[in-house]
Amino acid sequence: MPPPAPQQRIAWPAAFGRRFVVFVDTEEEFDWAAPFSRAARSVSAIAALPEMHRRFVDRGVHPCYLCDYPVVADPRAAATLRGLVADGRSTIGAQLHPWVNPPHAEEPSAHLSFGGNLPPVLEAQKLDRLTTAIADVFGRAPLAFRAGRYGLGPRTLGLLAERGYRLDTSVRSFHDYSAQGGPDYRAIGPDAFRVSQAPGLIELPLTTIFTGLLRRAGAPVHRAATRLPRGAGLLARSRLLSRVPLTPEGVSIAEASAAVRLAAQDGTRLLTLSFHSPSLVPGHTPYVRDEQDAARFHQWWVAMLDLLDAQGFAPATLDDVLQAATQDRDTSARP
Repeated sequence: MPPPAPQQRIAWPAAFGRRFVVFVDTEEEFDWAAPFSRAARSVSAIAALPEMHRRFVDRGVHPCYLCDYPVVADPRAAATLRGLVADGRSTIGAQLHPWVNPPHAEEPSAHLSFGGNLPPVLEAQKLDRLTTAIADVFGRAPLAFRAGRYGLGPRTLGLLAERGYRLDTSVRSFHDYSAQGGPDYRAIGPDAFRVSQAPGLIELPLTTIFTGLLRRAGAPVHRAATRLPRGAGLLARSRLLSRVPLTPEGVSIAEASAAVRLAAQDGTRLLTLSFHSPSLVPGHTPYVRDEQDAARFHQWWVAMLDLLDAQGFAPATLDDVLQAATQDRDTSARP
């Protein structure tokens, strides 16, 4: 995926300030090390969301829950999510996991777990089924989308725009999934931009910040290091260069805090943080295997929200982001 042109980047209005938004990949539980299977559809971990939601709302944070088909199709899980967004500020978005999203016309595989690799008609059909299901269950069509496994394809953004989506957050900045058959986002930074081939749609990448002595040359140096055995790890251990996504999953609070401070220093206006809903229950993801990991997960958020506040980043809702992006478009269109 090529980087956006300068004119595509969103210049947030001054009144927007410094903000952050939390996205939750709200999905079924499955074995991350096993082959993709349509049988893995349990959504029991959704029962843990209300407590986490309360923790967020107590700090003024209203997440966007990116729901996939098994969540929407489960009456109990859907009822739980309806309760969470009843506050009018938290929102429901869509997340497409092809292997558990009808119609089931393909044989699940690692390659086809990236939705953008599906045949064009099938990708559109799966997106339609998911979008319609969310609108029926929650009474409002979703405006935000994330491709499962960050798997955008050449047609995905156009399909989203045609269906009224306003924001995509599938791009994981500075990451590359091409070795697994997925997209390559190494040239994409964390700044939001307008999608040139999909009018009306903005891309809000998951925030990744380079830290370390070589951070100013981060992307090219990191790319070169990944060509060497354990090259990226060696750079990180030597504190020369680390690629730090803003998530409690696999990222220590020390690493994430350093990244946020650098983002503030650089004048970054909007940060994107995320996690997977199954991580709320030990044993469902590689990141939260036991109660000790769960305690660390919750403490990460306490420390992170304190730091964001201290650095002047205020929470933003999905609607806040879309409204500010509209103001930028209106301003840039003036002669």
